[in-house]
Amino acid sequence: MGPWAVPWMMLCLFCFLPPARAQTKIPLETVKSWADAFGGELYSIVTKYSGSLLLQKKYKDVEPTLKIKEVDGLELVKKFSEQMESMLRRKVEAVERLVEAAEDADLNHEYNSSLEFDYYNSVLINEKDENDNYVELGDEFILEPNEHFNNLLVNTTYSDIQLPTNVYNKDPAILNGVYMSEALNPIFVDNFERDPTLTWQYFGSSTGFFRLYPGIKWLPDENGVISFDCRNRGWYIQAATSPKDIVIIVDVSGSMKGLRMTIAKHTIVTILDTLGENDFVNIIAYNDYVHFVEPCFKGILVQADRDNREHFKQLVEELQAKGVGTVSKALTESFKILREFREAGQGGLCNQAIMLITDGAVEDYESVFEKYNWPDRKVRVFTYLIGREVTFAPQVKWIACNNKGYYTQISTLADVQENVMEYLHVLSRPMVINHDHDIIWTEAYMDSALPQSEELFASQAQSLLLMTTVAMPVFSKKNETRSHGILLGVVGSDVPLRELLKLAPRYKLGVHGYAFLNTNNGYILSHPDLRPLYKEGKKLKPKPNYNSVDLSEVEWEDQEEIKRVLFLTNDYFFTDISGTPFSLGVVLSRGHGEYILLGNTSVEEGLHDLLQPDLSLANEWIYCITDIDPDHRKLSQLEAVIRFLTGEDADLECDEELVQEVLFDAVVTAPMEAYWTTLALNMSMDTEAGVEMAFLGTRAGLMRSALYVGSEKISNRKFLTQKDKESIFTMDHFPLWYRRAAEHPPGSFIYSIVSEDDSEGGDLPQVVTVSTAVSVSVDGKMGIAAAVGVQIKLELLQRKFWMTMQQCSAFDGACPLSCQDDILNCFLLDNNGFILVSKIPEETGKFFGAVDGSVMTQLLNMGMFRRVTMYDYQAMCKVPYHHHSGARPLLSPIYAFLAAVKWLISDFLIFLLEFNMSSFWHSNNLADAKAVFHHSHKHKKHDMLQPCDTEYPVFVYEPAIKETNGLIECGDCQKMFVAQQIVSSNLLLLVTDAVCDCSIFPPVPMDPKEVKYNASVKCERMRSQKLRRRPDTCHAFHPEENAQDCGGAAEISVSPTLLLLPLVLLLR
Repeated sequence: MGPWAVPWMMLCLFCFLPPARAQTKIPLETVKSWADAFGGELYSIVTKYSGSLLLQKKYKDVEPTLKIKEVDGLELVKKFSEQMESMLRRKVEAVERLVEAAEDADLNHEYNSSLEFDYYNSVLINEKDENDNYVELGDEFILEPNEHFNNLLVNTTYSDIQLPTNVYNKDPAILNGVYMSEALNPIFVDNFERDPTLTWQYFGSSTGFFRLYPGIKWLPDENGVISFDCRNRGWYIQAATSPKDIVIIVDVSGSMKGLRMTIAKHTIVTILDTLGENDFVNIIAYNDYVHFVEPCFKGILVQADRDNREHFKQLVEELQAKGVGTVSKALTESFKILREFREAGQGGLCNQAIMLITDGAVEDYESVFEKYNWPDRKVRVFTYLIGREVTFAPQVKWIACNNKGYYTQISTLADVQENVMEYLHVLSRPMVINHDHDIIWTEAYMDSALPQSEELFASQAQSLLLMTTVAMPVFSKKNETRSHGILLGVVGSDVPLRELLKLAPRYKLGVHGYAFLNTNNGYILSHPDLRPLYKEGKKLKPKPNYNSVDLSEVEWEDQEEIKRVLFLTNDYFFTDISGTPFSLGVVLSRGHGEYILLGNTSVEEGLHDLLQPDLSLANEWIYCITDIDPDHRKLSQLEAVIRFLTGEDADLECDEELVQEVLFDAVVTAPMEAYWTTLALNMSMDTEAGVEMAFLGTRAGLMRSALYVGSEKISNRKFLTQKDKESIFTMDHFPLWYRRAAEHPPGSFIYSIVSEDDSEGGDLPQVVTVSTAVSVSVDGKMGIAAAVGVQIKLELLQRKFWMTMQQCSAFDGACPLSCQDDILNCFLLDNNGFILVSKIPEETGKFFGAVDGSVMTQLLNMGMFRRVTMYDYQAMCKVPYHHHSGARPLLSPIYAFLAAVKWLISDFLIFLLEFNMSSFWHSNNLADAKAVFHHSHKHKKHDMLQPCDTEYPVFVYEPAIKETNGLIECGDCQKMFVAQQIVSSNLLLLVTDAVCDCSIFPPVPMDPKEVKYNASVKCERMRSQKLRRRPDTCHAFHPEENAQDCGGAAEISVSPTLLLLPLVLLLR
């Protein structure tokens, strides 16, 4: 082979390769001229039809009469706190009157075992039999819709009685309690007349009935069961007992298999449901050895918040019975934990107790009590003997009676509830004997037990659905039962947090400011970014952990609008609300958020302009108090303000400062009505078709709007209505278009399009909302007075865009390129990277990075866009549904059949055994068993959702970079792009090469991803103890307490059906 052979072969090889494509060149000057021309035309349209220049001039004209006052955050938060304290004090006084009336009624009532008494049963009221007669306990009960009670059907002259399914409605104890508590009816009515802002008032009896005012009709669930038991509610338990540290010990030895294990698990879950945020807990399972059900919690107690309780419930479900039980080691471990926490000043620092759940105890355990609990007996021990076996009853009872506890035997699932509640009565004794009426306030909660709760969830802002309860215990004052410390029940009243936040008016907090409430345990009571609900299918449901969200978990994310962000610097101000466990926080954003505008005008002039038809006020703001006097409830805020100003209603109480600001804004903005009307009359439908509406809002919640087309032609009919909360002033926030405009330079317009994810039913966006801020300056201080804008059809924006992209400046002559050319792609993006205009209509509303990953990556690298990682600590993630049981899995259809047979036979035999003891229980036991069986065997087809943390990127462009361009190496070609800011807007023109295939670059996604924590990090987070403020009072022991009242075994009458018991044991 000659010396030229190799080069010749290589040359020939290149002959067959495809030639490298010439790179498309995009002239920078052309793109700049397009951007300038398009920007100029847009600016001309939106300034003309919004009237922004006129409004800015009008506010400029009144600057000499304006004052801009700096807001003192500390003074503000203290003032709000004092008003909230006064409001909550009135609720406490109402509850105190109920307590006094209930205790006096009991003192004057003699128990009558043969009492016959008809009362209004909330399930049976207005029910008739086949003969059209009212059923027993179901007489006529007039119900009317009441706006104050969320338009539910109520009776405001009388209360009625609710009982759970497992409580017999004619039991003598129930009849005596209901009869005695009739004395509360006039007090309920009187309280409501004294304070018309009161909502639900009630008395929950220790016997299980619930007296509710105003009376309502209570509906059973789909299984015909009333599961609501007032004694399970947080307000009842917290009022009945002081904070408690609990260690639950459960026997998981081999003898606990089958039904006993099921009962034990249900007992643990029921105990967990009696705990709250002020309590601490751990669970130990024992057989041959001792193990913590959550190994991460070894040797400690954790706060019994909703997260931890739910976590424990899942772990308890997985417990399996095997081996031999040795209780002494478990007791020793429990006493050590409780002692260490007590000595370290951790936990509740009040009651301490051990809950022992077993089917028998045989070994020597007395030495454990001698070493760790006697003689002081600082730890109470409650024992639960599982099953019908009575052999070990004396030993198990001895443990409880010698440690100031209580013994019960639990034979069936139906027994669990009543027997677990006994421990609460014991813990309440010291408080009852002392007659200490502690006032308690609960954490935030949603009462989903009430009828129509789902409709309420859908109709209101999520953070304002929550409520707290003020409650107090009711004691027996009878001297003969003093040492027994008899708790009669708990009275309470709900306080919607919405009512509290009305006392922190929006106009004093600025565009981005807000108020929030915290509990003594550091959890959110109310916060505008709290999202307590999630959607499952079409239903809205409370999240499992909705009321154990930490402040840091909502403050990390700015919920302005998902995937669009604003960067703010905030100042925080805190104080406590005296007489409650709550703290109030006020947040003010720096800059214009630190100032409040004060204008002045005459009532006559302002009133004239308030009456213009295009004007409205924020109906959720409190200009005047309209919810106290029934005559005022039907008034809108605007109607109330006009009545106040005209002197038509002397009884109206109004916020004079806010009313004055509204009058001022009404006068300054009045010329806008005539301006918009003139434009509408002279519009050219040819050149300006697509401008639909003009609107403005002021910092006093005043809004004006005008239509440029007939109302039937409006593309977005929800805009500026109650159906689109983001577009109006609410208790929670200023409108989104106002907030976004406020953070951009005055005179610069913000264009907002509905993103693809947020559009209804996946439809393409139809309209663009355009807004700009109007500022005023006084003595070097700048404040935002208003925001003004237009809503235009997206089609108008697209038409103007494509027309401009075909034009060139005069000296260029013919355009070298046009956006209509196949070799170019042209996009109009907003400052967060979402597409407003593209050649492909389906890309409208999408994030640009999902359409072209190569250019987005390069823009990020060059700094024109920056990526910000956001975290959502309130997310819900899908988890594949795995059906499992605490017992062995169902290995085959045959085993499934045998398991069902076993269940039916064993439950039927238990029913026979019980029948001669308490015949009235039989239907309820079957209903309960049916519900349990149905629930545990119902396979869900869809994935389940559970709380999780997610992270996702958002993107924002850097305004300092006005233009950029670049080349991207894409294998065999180079892709050019040019980006140019559009003046006086948040828009970006992006022109890219359409021919070069750059698909080697993956898309830039915005999808949220679940944050997975490794085991050690997860454990550390779970173990961490939050900073908290303990409740002020503690009632652990009392010297007069009757410790011998410690329970006893129920006697079982001998029955032939006992002969069948070995068969049940065999089936187990």
